[in-house]
Amino acid sequence: MSIFHRRRTFLAASTSSIAGLHFGTPARIRAGESETRLQAANVARNDGGGQAKSVILFFLCGGASHIDTWDLKPNAPAEYRGPFQPIPTSAPEIQCCEHLPLLAKQAHHLAVLRSVCGTVNTNDHHAGYYYNLTGHVPDITFKTQGNDRRPYAEDWPFMGSVVASRNSKSRGLPSAITLPHKPSKLPYTRPGQFAARLGVEFDPLYVQGSFDVPLKFQVPSLVLSGGVTAEQLQSRQQLLRQIDSARSQFEVSSTEQTWKRHQQRSLDLLLSSNTTKVFDLESESQATRARYGTSINAMSLLLARRLVEAETPFVTVFWKENEAIAGQCKSAGGWDTHGNNFECLKNHLLPEFDQAFSALIEDLAQRDLLAQTLLVVNSEMGRTPKIGDPRSGGASGAGRDHWTHCQSVLMAGGGIQGGRAYGSSDRFGEYPSERPLTPADIAKTVYFATGINDLTAHDSQGRSYNLLDEGRPIQELFG
Repeated sequence: MSIFHRRRTFLAASTSSIAGLHFGTPARIRAGESETRLQAANVARNDGGGQAKSVILFFLCGGASHIDTWDLKPNAPAEYRGPFQPIPTSAPEIQCCEHLPLLAKQAHHLAVLRSVCGTVNTNDHHAGYYYNLTGHVPDITFKTQGNDRRPYAEDWPFMGSVVASRNSKSRGLPSAITLPHKPSKLPYTRPGQFAARLGVEFDPLYVQGSFDVPLKFQVPSLVLSGGVTAEQLQSRQQLLRQIDSARSQFEVSSTEQTWKRHQQRSLDLLLSSNTTKVFDLESESQATRARYGTSINAMSLLLARRLVEAETPFVTVFWKENEAIAGQCKSAGGWDTHGNNFECLKNHLLPEFDQAFSALIEDLAQRDLLAQTLLVVNSEMGRTPKIGDPRSGGASGAGRDHWTHCQSVLMAGGGIQGGRAYGSSDRFGEYPSERPLTPADIAKTVYFATGINDLTAHDSQGRSYNLLDEGRPIQELFG
């Protein structure tokens, strides 16, 4: 089967929804492959690693400006530094933007990594997502296909899927959950957020949220209809199992086995009382919800905390863009601030982020969950240190364009020693200066924090390969 045929098959398969999963690789699953995957999923955890039982990845969709948030350059020329001023925080090593006052009070929990270089040859969102979500440098197809580059079965897997594969559960909630949306709008789905070659069974469960009803999250494919009760569903499933056992000798296809695992996963979710409880945000106190804020992104972080309490290994919150501010920011309504960068950050993006993320840190710490929960704030790129994007009028448009050559990453919890800055960028914030890092280093650090030290997987022929050869864990961040 040619690579192009496999890709077409992959895209066709991805249009069907199984328990909220939309991208997978059933066309690539061959006899014996599923068993080797299960063997890989049971690899022992690294006793010498971090303490993280769960990870919450907060991904700021669009490309967050590092130079206007936690890597300000107050001594740079005005055309670089912009109007924002740095303020002191609860950690002597860390300064942050004046519009992040709540986060400043939590800085003693934070490690700020200011020297991440995620250069991609396209300088665009697709490749930036892929590099930062998988740790792998994007291949040539990102350059030749541009925005038409789709997620493929041969892609390297999302780090959340790797963690999920090492923490596979037989019942209850999935090991990887993504909310409140799947970036980006069809047909421009971002590559890098799926299990891909690791196997569709390790794709995240996608949970949807909306601006209009931020307390309500749902997986459309997990809804009982026609008055069917959970008890009736269970009874029917038992009957189906009896029928299935009679024909089991004919079911030798790995594709069929994968489909059955999805069926069981859907049933487990539908019948689990834990599923209903964990998504019930209205059971949270009014004070707790108010501390996080009222937006869909804020409620997504609150739900992420509840999923951590339910022992979900990997939760991803992709910042949901607000189309109401898209015009004034020359963007999709997120962190892609091509125009009016400073007003968009000051009036919309930074206050929402500051309140919600600082609340998450505070909440986890108060519940004694921070030490066992790794928090990661990342984005697909930074933004041009020199102010002005030709697409929004140059310097007068006060925007910042894409910049993959330097960005900052925040980490907290999960064994991370807070209150410190790691690495630095040059005096303009254009390139890493001290202790340069790559997205591969970030991914390896996530694996280290969760106790994963064996990244061996197997292809369809049973041959072993490494899920990520590049990079190293930043062990200096851990106590």
